[in-house]
Amino acid sequence: MDAYAADIEKVLVSAEEIQAKLAQMGEQITKDYTGKSLLLVGVLKGAFVVMADLSRQIGLPLEFDFMAVSSYGAATKTSGVVRILKDLDHDLKDRDVLIVEDIIDSGLTLKYLLKSLAGRKPASLEVAALLRKKGIQQVELDLRYVGFDIPNEFVVGYGLDFAERYRNLPYVGTLKPQAYEGL
Repeated sequence: MDAYAADIEKVLVSAEEIQAKLAQMGEQITKDYTGKSLLLVGVLKGAFVVMADLSRQIGLPLEFDFMAVSSYGAATKTSGVVRILKDLDHDLKDRDVLIVEDIIDSGLTLKYLLKSLAGRKPASLEVAALLRKKGIQQVELDLRYVGFDIPNEFVVGYGLDFAERYRNLPYVGTLKPQAYEGL
């Protein structure tokens, strides 16, 4: 049984839908990067679940690296101020780089990352995001691979958290108001 079931208001994207979409995205990424040496860059903490499952759907040799950035703190809305908490270990020069994100909301964090990483002269730099919140992007972004467009609601599960909880849910859902109380 789901340990967090009592806290979930509704499921927005089921575990089955996520796995089917990641398989579809992985197939397209495989086609697009055949013959290239692809480096997946996961944005921690949320993207680790997406990256793990997506990588198993890509039929190519891959390398992995991670960045940790913060734009939320303990809030449920982005602050717009981005801090790099952990930088990459790999040199990006002349590499094909695919940033893997769990969710895109305002787009400010991703825009900052793209600008920062583009300065490192990769051969290509693209984005794969499982979720994109509809209608709240504050900057124009060219996202090559997007799994699902979702409403502008705070969501948890599949790597996304509230107060470091709910990341291990196999689906994406919203919380009941009482789940916010006491944390």
